[in-house]
Amino acid sequence: MLRADATSADIRKVCAEARQYGFASVCVNSYWSPLVAAELAGSQVKICVVVGFPLGANATSIKVAETEAATQAGASEIDMVLNIGELRGNNHDAVRDDIRAVAEAAYRAGAILKVILETALLNDEEKTAACLLAKEAGADFVKTSTGFSTAGATVYDVELMRRVVGPGMGVKASGGVRTLEDLKKMVAAGATRIGASASVKIIESAAP
Repeated sequence: MLRADATSADIRKVCAEARQYGFASVCVNSYWSPLVAAELAGSQVKICVVVGFPLGANATSIKVAETEAATQAGASEIDMVLNIGELRGNNHDAVRDDIRAVAEAAYRAGAILKVILETALLNDEEKTAACLLAKEAGADFVKTSTGFSTAGATVYDVELMRRVVGPGMGVKASGGVRTLEDLKKMVAAGATRIGASASVKIIESAAP
């Protein structure tokens, strides 16, 4: 529930759905972390907070502060947007350092880190570099998309990301995954986590 116009009622609704269906996590903007923590108390559903969202162009210090605030409020998963402009400008050291700083802040609090590449804005060489930089910086997952750019996850990109990071790292397909068929294709391509605002619809369509 990452919409700018999401209300507290929207957040409570998605938390209730996550508890009902046993989803892995509820993903929100950092402001909502305390409410999500309260709504999910006593459940197995994790709190996921986005950092540097959706553009990735925040100063690293701001991303670190967001991460620290989110984990203090109960988040155990951080989904950060990498610095897309620096990646496209081939400043790989800046991208790696940005990810590593957030990773260290997350790990100090016992949280995991997913790195959003925004694949729709990248060519294959840049996607490959982004995956390798995220891996080098100690991230746990690479993730396709914010869902707020020109396109979302594709089977092609998930296959590329899985091929680059190998079997030991998570791949999250997010953005445009709206049906059970979409989900199955992403999993077959190598995704180990699915981010979807249509989660309930997908689960209900799978029910016998």
